[in-house]
Amino acid sequence: MSKELTDFSLDIFSLKGKVAMITGANQGLGMAYAVALAKAGADLFIPHFTDDISEIKTLVESCGRKVAFLQGDLTKEDYRKAVVQACIKEYGKIDILINNAGNNYFADFLEFPDEAFQKVLDLQLCAVYYLGHDIAKEMAKRRSGKIINIASALSFTADTGCPPYVIAKHGIVGLTRSFANELGKYNIQVNAIAPGFFASEVNRAVREDKVLHKKICDHIPLSSGEWGDLYDLMGTAVFLASDASNYISGWVINVDGGFSTVMA
Repeated sequence: MSKELTDFSLDIFSLKGKVAMITGANQGLGMAYAVALAKAGADLFIPHFTDDISEIKTLVESCGRKVAFLQGDLTKEDYRKAVVQACIKEYGKIDILINNAGNNYFADFLEFPDEAFQKVLDLQLCAVYYLGHDIAKEMAKRRSGKIINIASALSFTADTGCPPYVIAKHGIVGLTRSFANELGKYNIQVNAIAPGFFASEVNRAVREDKVLHKKICDHIPLSSGEWGDLYDLMGTAVFLASDASNYISGWVINVDGGFSTVMA
């Protein structure tokens, strides 16, 4: 029997000794990624925009892991540079990056304000590129790293009223594949998670629209026909952050209950 088969262990999913940076992980879906990685053994660094860090701090520390924070705006170059240096100073390295921070804006397409369009693109796409690029330089020095970008069910289709979000999330797929192609020679794997519909502040307006909410639920083929629970994302995050995914790069894993497989 092959030694590779007999040596296989579930320790391949462990993140013990790893350091993960997760942007915007003090709330929403990012909090689920953070808790998942902490439970798998990683220490965390969380760049955040909003003030409250108490809940995620308690959750991570209850897992016996360390967590550090730096507040600011990821669309600003000085802050991005400070984030990288603060994490290196705190832990000495960055093994994993999850580009999670996001925003959105809804308006009629013909009336959509240019300022709102640019604001969404700056955070949802440009900041992902710039922060990923800076951290890739640190990972390349150690010839090891995992970058996980957060795409969306709207990376593969479109919806009305949120053009910059749709455009940015389509862009994340191309960005992920480009990074994977460029960074493979440094043993850096770059993949994306495309969540379907999970409750968060970003999609509050969608959830409050009963007609639209029902339309979405009717489009989910799993028997529950409901939006996902945060728990549903956590295993995928650990998998892509761990050695279990070392031969996977440039791909998007859809966690959407089958939403993206159904004809409109």
